[in-house]
Amino acid sequence: MVAPWHLYLMAGMYVVAGLMHFIFPKAYLRIMPRYLPYHKFLVFLSGVAEIVLGIGLCFVETRNLSIYGIILMLIVFLLVHFYMLSGEKASAGIPKWILVLRIPLQFGLMYWAYFYLI
Repeated sequence: MVAPWHLYLMAGMYVVAGLMHFIFPKAYLRIMPRYLPYHKFLVFLSGVAEIVLGIGLCFVETRNLSIYGIILMLIVFLLVHFYMLSGEKASAGIPKWILVLRIPLQFGLMYWAYFYLI
């Protein structure tokens, strides 16, 4: 069974997003909620998770586990999205309308992953 091209697009998107945690860690550190400990560790951990889960999408044996992992990860990332809406400093200079738009986008990404469950 050959996976559709858009599954590989999603996989690549998560791998690239994960790599960005290592290339531009300061951007992610700026948006970490203050109530979470070990910001640097969490930024790197989330980067590794995105890379591993993205790669896992490419293999039938790990696809379902990766999909559940992605959905769980996106739920956890909602904490950051809501935190960024809490104030001017937390928003990191991103316009409020973009921050609000990111909330339904998260649910769209969850549905996109769920679509590939076997």
